[in-house]
Amino acid sequence: MIRVLVADDQALVRGAIVTLLGLEPDVEVVAEAGRGDEVLPLLVEHEVDVALVDVEMPGLDGIEVCRAITAAGLPTRALVVTTFGRPGFVRRALEAGAAGFVVKDTPASELADAVRRVHAGERVVDGALAAESLIEGANPLTAREQDVLRAALSGAPIAVVARTVHLSEGTVRNHLSSAMAKTHTSTRAEAANHARDRGWL
Repeated sequence: MIRVLVADDQALVRGAIVTLLGLEPDVEVVAEAGRGDEVLPLLVEHEVDVALVDVEMPGLDGIEVCRAITAAGLPTRALVVTTFGRPGFVRRALEAGAAGFVVKDTPASELADAVRRVHAGERVVDGALAAESLIEGANPLTAREQDVLRAALSGAPIAVVARTVHLSEGTVRNHLSSAMAKTHTSTRAEAANHARDRGWL
């Protein structure tokens, strides 16, 4: 039996995935989590083989969960299952150690097959997203530009953004200008939204 954990903050979606996987003869859902920061202890407690994680969760997002699993040296393999089918998320998830990335509208049989393949040591990525990711290329933003744009998403003034990321206002302005040039946008709000929509933040 493949021992699975399902982590998704939407109880209805989590329940549906659990029910669907429960119909498979070789898959057993042994744990569920509604928050990302609940995942690691459950993986250890239940000796989970494959963890299905959503991207956006409270506590810790799915990409950070993948990174934490890798850092902890756990044998669990992570499969990201999300509505956020954006090329930037695919690249970031794989770089964080995810073994697979599929979207939530994947047919049940394909999801179960993805679990089996990830468990067998394969890497599974939604075909359309993989192609889009190759076409779009790597995230052009530096780590600092990403930090500044994340802080700017709320529309906070430059002074607040600067305090949030522990940089001077002038440095923040420089990072924003650079990010706007790279995203071909004319305002910081546009740059932040553009980057978020592509999964770069």
